[in-house]
Amino acid sequence: MSDEVEPGLVRVRLDLSYDGKDFSGWAKQPGGRRTVQGEIEGALRTVTRSEATYDLTVAGRTDSGVHARGQVAHVDLPEDVWAEHREKLLRRLAGRLPHDVRIWRVAEAPSGFNARFSAIWRRYAYRVTDNPGGVDPLLRGHVLWHDWELDVEAMNAASAALLGEHDFAAYCKKREGATTIRTLQELSWVRGEDGIVTATVRADAFCHNMVRSLVGALLYVGDGHRGPEWPGKVLAAAVRDSSVHVVKPHGLTLEEVGYPADELLAERSRQARNMRTLPVVDGMSGGGDGGCC
Repeated sequence: MSDEVEPGLVRVRLDLSYDGKDFSGWAKQPGGRRTVQGEIEGALRTVTRSEATYDLTVAGRTDSGVHARGQVAHVDLPEDVWAEHREKLLRRLAGRLPHDVRIWRVAEAPSGFNARFSAIWRRYAYRVTDNPGGVDPLLRGHVLWHDWELDVEAMNAASAALLGEHDFAAYCKKREGATTIRTLQELSWVRGEDGIVTATVRADAFCHNMVRSLVGALLYVGDGHRGPEWPGKVLAAAVRDSSVHVVKPHGLTLEEVGYPADELLAERSRQARNMRTLPVVDGMSGGGDGGCC
């Protein structure tokens, strides 16, 4: 597969954010359900006065109710459309888009750029409070209330065993033909002065429900229902564990997507499309294609 843009088209990078509360996730869906992709593609079609819909490719497809502060997408526009609208496209989109989705930057992408496959990491934050009184009403759409006191040190100790490249099948919703092998680069917990406990989760990619499942398992450690060794044992089993709770989506935000230097974009995209496997251990190995968070 090549990321060469077809003749007559220009690849445009979009940096954007959205409040996921009233969206049925990122990706367009049948039946008229409201999605982020659908809103942006509709706005693009309107402001460029185009009959065609220009399809977006996104760095990380978020589920229903999940927010994004640093999402990245790309779209291939006809050269004449880009030339006509490039200087005013950002402002025109701001006037057309609903208030729960904003595009902050529109720019011609460098050669080899693919919003999804060129990315080398995605960073999410999950926010939770164990305040006995509940969540600040002004933050209720972005912070989970956990009705047990949390031990952040225990959660960090348990998180350490999950770092690195593993088959995260135990923490992912399986999709046909998709691999669950990922490299978890960071998983850490910090309690802020406001009492909110924030998990920072960074990986090269995520499979479906992975972040919310990891958070669910670690909350059980933090509140004392499980020992710090338990999440690592679940991971090693490499099968979906019914005792791992998938926490609610509203506490999760895609904060940032990382890309390599421009000259490495095409090579990174090529590598990311390859089937991923783990070294064979006792006859076991991983494989398949990528999924979403």
